[in-house]
Amino acid sequence: MGRAVTVATCALNQWALDFEGNLQRIVRSIAVARSKGARYRLGPELEICGYGCSDHYYESDTLLHSFQVLEKLLESPATQDIICDVGMPVLHRNVRYNCRVIFLNKKILLIRPKIALANAGNYRELRWFTPWSKARHVEEYFLPRIIQEVTGQETVPFGDAVLATKDTCLGAEMCEELWTPNSPHIDMGLDGVEIFTNSSGSHHVLRKAHTRVDLVNSATAKNGGIYILANQKGCDGDRLYYDGCAMISMNGETVAQGSQFSLDDVEVLVATLDLEDVRSYRAEISSRNLAASKVNPYPRVKVNFALSCPDDVAVPTCVPIQWRYHSPEEEISLGPACWLWDYLRRSKQAGFLLPLSGGIDSSATACIVYSMCHQVCLAVKNGNADVLADARRIVHDESYTPEDPREFCKRVFTTCYMASENSSQDTCNRAKLLAEQIGSYHINLNIDVAVKAVVGIFSTVTGRTPRFSVYGGSSRESLALQNVQARIRMVLAYLFAQLTLWARGMPGGLLVLGSANVDESLRGYLTKYDCSSADINPIGGISKTDLKNFIQYCIENFQLTALRSIMSAPPTAELEPLVDGQVAQTDEADMGMTYAELSVYGKLRKIAKAGPYSMFCKLINMWKEICTPREVASKVKHFFRMYSVNRHKMTTLTPSYHAENYSPDDNRFDLRPFLYNTAWSWQFRCIDRQVNAL
Repeated sequence: MGRAVTVATCALNQWALDFEGNLQRIVRSIAVARSKGARYRLGPELEICGYGCSDHYYESDTLLHSFQVLEKLLESPATQDIICDVGMPVLHRNVRYNCRVIFLNKKILLIRPKIALANAGNYRELRWFTPWSKARHVEEYFLPRIIQEVTGQETVPFGDAVLATKDTCLGAEMCEELWTPNSPHIDMGLDGVEIFTNSSGSHHVLRKAHTRVDLVNSATAKNGGIYILANQKGCDGDRLYYDGCAMISMNGETVAQGSQFSLDDVEVLVATLDLEDVRSYRAEISSRNLAASKVNPYPRVKVNFALSCPDDVAVPTCVPIQWRYHSPEEEISLGPACWLWDYLRRSKQAGFLLPLSGGIDSSATACIVYSMCHQVCLAVKNGNADVLADARRIVHDESYTPEDPREFCKRVFTTCYMASENSSQDTCNRAKLLAEQIGSYHINLNIDVAVKAVVGIFSTVTGRTPRFSVYGGSSRESLALQNVQARIRMVLAYLFAQLTLWARGMPGGLLVLGSANVDESLRGYLTKYDCSSADINPIGGISKTDLKNFIQYCIENFQLTALRSIMSAPPTAELEPLVDGQVAQTDEADMGMTYAELSVYGKLRKIAKAGPYSMFCKLINMWKEICTPREVASKVKHFFRMYSVNRHKMTTLTPSYHAENYSPDDNRFDLRPFLYNTAWSWQFRCIDRQVNAL
């Protein structure tokens, strides 16, 4: 009869415009799927060219090379006797679409354009693509000659249709379409589609995985069916980390789960499922069957092929499983670590350099690099030949095998404590001890000579010598002296990144890591062009609160006892003179707000879309037990003044791992002016009137 269908989905670490590598990974995934008995293989969104091509989508080269890769796929022996579903851009009647190209045995069955485009947050699909707006409509697509020569087809169906095989019916969704209120799977399911597929380019955000899993399971809970989701994984060239989580669900329950964080470039998930379980599940939902009797039917593309075998009664099928979620601390440990590894190997550099201050932020960044070293050693131990080859190339030793994370860390990670006369011995000792425990190559240096030289130039030119506030100087003088120290550290960081390995007789250069957290960036509590300016920043999208929890996780899981004293010390920039040898400057006193308050402000500003007045109205209720309305008004005004005064700093923010939905990243996620009227006169008057009324 043919009941048991075997299907495959995958998570691929594709790279924008890496057509050669992308082709190899697609072919590998198809070969693995076939070897496991799958008769259908689904890949991630735009997997042929890579999802993050951005304005390269405008180029005819991107379309040409995508079709050239498709030609290779059609001709490959690996793609025979399995329905292959791949993603690429397609130009139809001079309009560019984000498409699935579904083919079998050198014949294209259907080109299905995306109906709902992602255009919020980090996504800008409407900039490059047009959504297909003709529901249940199919047109003829004239194939390029290079494809015609392989398939023998002049035209193929293009549009909103489903595939009818000998034993079942399949319908495609694409990423955003699962998240829309009226997802295509609803009507497709009512029209008899039993297998839904979703090719995604979905990136990691802390605490987001459950939302994606719930959406997939709910897609078939009401309507029955099999749902297959594929996703991109890794860093494909920008701030996002695509977190895999390929999955297969049936009748509202997960039956197969892929990894969320992994150094495997190709991960294939295969499941065998009984179609009769779908049919019997649907049979008793009378409301669904009544709706199905009225549905407008989809065009069906008939496929002379079956996903099942005639005699499959004894074939074992998959059973529901419980999804295993990572804690936020595990996500911080794994996601940015995998992103750093992708960036390191693809940039062809020899490692990282981090200015390690002995504070929470730089220590958390160091721990993420240490976690990366753990992941590399674990992947090599598990037989990942790609990771081993990359590690050997990075350290320039073809016989090397990374086995000990501390030893590997010594080879690829340099930390540098840059002391000044305002630095305490405590932070110096903390940085040194942490470096010893993770194994990094550690440098201690003093920047006072450079600071005095720079200030001396100013004094020689102007005849004036600036002083810190504690010595009678103005706040402007004090701030300028703090900024000189911070900026000299940035200059030295890049000098040592370029020449440290050279001085040690080793080849290559180092990438400079930044360590400003998302809350400091939002408030602008950083010096423009200081050590927050770097090549990349793995914690730039993570809050101080989450970083503290991550530090505790590292104490418990990596046995990094040096972190205990770092956790207990108050955060400080150490840019002002010490008092009796002790730090007098603290971050929260400088900022005029706590890190916990900053997280609240950030979420209200970005996620709740609150301006000053709306934020005040929300906070007088949220904080009614701890603040009067007048105190709330004062806090809100202070935040918006500081945020708007410092917004210009976001235009030069180091590219950071995106992990929070309240990130102030100016590149494309949080688009705002950087020259504000910082008085906010109208908005603040509205707050004052409300305070007086209360």
